[in-house]
Amino acid sequence: MKTVSLSLIMSALLFCMPALAAERPIAIAIHGGAGTIEKSKMTPEQEKAYRAKLREALDKGYAVLERGGSSLDAVVAAITTMESSPLFNAGKGAVYTYDGKHELDASIMDGKTRQAGAVAGVQHIASPISLARLVMEKSPFVMLAGEGAEAFARSQGVPLVDNKLFDTPKRLKQLNEAKEKLKKERKVKDYQAAVDALPTPFKVGTVGAVALDRAGNLAAGTSTGGMTAKRYGRIGDSPVIGAGTFADNDSCAVSATGHGEYFIRYNVAADICARVKYQGKSVAEASDKVINGILAPIGGTGGVIVLDRSGNIALTFNTTGMYRASRSSSQPAQVEIFQGE
Repeated sequence: MKTVSLSLIMSALLFCMPALAAERPIAIAIHGGAGTIEKSKMTPEQEKAYRAKLREALDKGYAVLERGGSSLDAVVAAITTMESSPLFNAGKGAVYTYDGKHELDASIMDGKTRQAGAVAGVQHIASPISLARLVMEKSPFVMLAGEGAEAFARSQGVPLVDNKLFDTPKRLKQLNEAKEKLKKERKVKDYQAAVDALPTPFKVGTVGAVALDRAGNLAAGTSTGGMTAKRYGRIGDSPVIGAGTFADNDSCAVSATGHGEYFIRYNVAADICARVKYQGKSVAEASDKVINGILAPIGGTGGVIVLDRSGNIALTFNTTGMYRASRSSSQPAQVEIFQGE
């Protein structure tokens, strides 16, 4: 009798498991950079193009989650969509270095295992986020840079591309404007002061995604072309685990965008998750404290997208705008650009 009862219980549990899995929350949030983004300075056509590409990236990531895919797969699907667009400062739309080249960075982190991968200063990789994932899954390392990262890419069968693939007229114009401003500033200031004096748009620009899958696992990823007119192999926060990217199932997943030097110094992504984990703060409270309470007063501009295991989402920034979008099993798709939307 006991054997029959146990069999019935096991059968009932097996029958219910797919339904229970389907009820677990899924969620994704993406960003395409924060900065001086004002509606008055954007044509209707430009705004439409940005919203369409954000929605496309969001939908591709969410579709992965909807069919039971992993949060890592969803993050990569969303970010590669933005990397392939000239609209964003990542991949195809990467800004120029001072010497007229493109140096790209990216990182990814698995909230379940806290494994992570990153690449920095690569010049011939079409999708840095995809290579960062290979570093995480196919190497014993966390971060690879420059020629070494590209040698690893070749060992994994990743084709190298011409650096000119990332050339765009818009970014070339920005480079020329930045160099002209630097030239004027350096007549009265040293190099460091001249760079500090560059307006915010020259210092920021990133894409990123955070996701929660049906298994309850979080993931985060970030990709960027860095800072316009950067020199000396400068690396920002995007490939730095804990600064621009962080994911931990016990707290949250974060992808950041902004003036990278501040995000590195203040360990922004990990700090937000620590506040969630150890102080019991919501993702909204934790991100607001760090972005608006800590960074803003010292001149640290930018924003973050944050997600926890319950599917709660925070899209927090201290600039006039941030390209962003989100969707969850309890929230319809939202695509936003400007402050106050």
